[in-house]
Amino acid sequence: MLSNETIDWYSFGYYESSALANKNRRGVVMKPLTTLELLSTLVSFDTTSRQSNLQLINYVRNYLDDYDIESTLIYNDEGDRANLYATLGPHDVGGVLLSGHTDVVPVTGQAWDSDPYQLTDKGGVLYGRGSSDMKGFIAATLAAVPTMVAQRLQTPLHLAFSYDEEIGCVGAKHMVEKLKLLEVKPKLGVIGEPTLMQSIVGHKGKQTFRVEFTGFSCHSAYLDDGVNAIEHAAKLILFIQQMNQNLVDRGQTDSGYSVDHSTFQTGVIKGGTVINIVPRTCEFIFEIRHLPQHDVEAMLKEITDYADQEVLPEMRAKNSECDISFTNLSAYPGMHTHVESECVELVSSLTNHACSGEKVSFGTEGGLFQEHLDIDCVVCGPGSIDQAHKPNEFIHQAQLVECDGFLQRLIQNCRAS
Repeated sequence: MLSNETIDWYSFGYYESSALANKNRRGVVMKPLTTLELLSTLVSFDTTSRQSNLQLINYVRNYLDDYDIESTLIYNDEGDRANLYATLGPHDVGGVLLSGHTDVVPVTGQAWDSDPYQLTDKGGVLYGRGSSDMKGFIAATLAAVPTMVAQRLQTPLHLAFSYDEEIGCVGAKHMVEKLKLLEVKPKLGVIGEPTLMQSIVGHKGKQTFRVEFTGFSCHSAYLDDGVNAIEHAAKLILFIQQMNQNLVDRGQTDSGYSVDHSTFQTGVIKGGTVINIVPRTCEFIFEIRHLPQHDVEAMLKEITDYADQEVLPEMRAKNSECDISFTNLSAYPGMHTHVESECVELVSSLTNHACSGEKVSFGTEGGLFQEHLDIDCVVCGPGSIDQAHKPNEFIHQAQLVECDGFLQRLIQNCRAS
């Protein structure tokens, strides 16, 4: 059982890590790197989603190997991206999962004042893509590895670094399938997304769909002979938009969220060719960000029923070849952890921030670990989500120091007595 003993470790690891220098099994003297040094290296790797993260993953694997820590790589089908999983301490006890994603969003079209792939320090404010979301947490975790090795951990710490989180938690889905095979799985999880080191107990799930409309083309001068795919798609888009208000009217809300209901929005649309041809095709992509306790399948059925029973019959009345199809592009579950849970109690005590029961509308990999592996999770990490995905993304150095302190206290909590 993990205790909730709180110890002041803030001054221990961040600037004094050289005190932990030791030899690995090959006799090489290891001088630990600081969180700042590690973050500078991690930011330098362009790990934009949908491209390889292997350069970063291999760096992390070699870093762990220098401390005689075995790690497992879980590759995607193409072999150009990988998750990394490693356990420090015994393998027959559940322990604590430390989870972070290695991918970042693109900088394309963003106006940066500095090189996004070079960490830039401006008076304790550290600029760089991924500095806040979420390489800061990964850097702090790696900086804590020498302490993990030096302590005789009774409760293990598990490192889980994933790929392609930003496009639908793709890598974590592959990871959980492998972790299901473990005889002993992690018991608790810390998802290091930027929360200013506050304990977040819930987040929404998300599903994304592509809807394709097939109408019938003709010369626009003879409008009645055709079926306008764009105009019929617009009817469904307006229905999806109305779903937001419908949920509020039904009282399907949760005041723990700043946006207190499941949300629907269309983000991409394309169709037609030229103005004087009635468009045969149109497609759009919409998302549902749903409260964890709500039945997303029932919500989707309302949308598909309207398409099948209202829009499509109107189209086929003019041409039987018309069609509407739905494709699920991505999905991940929501997360809900009870405020009274052991995980929340532990993390709150080690961060010195009381848990307010706050929940967030953005998604994390915590929902997957909770749903598929029964790991109680808390979202807690350095930096602010307000900086994520924006030009000139930054993290305050003080946030990294605070995360270092949390991890050092966690290690002390997990060490053998």
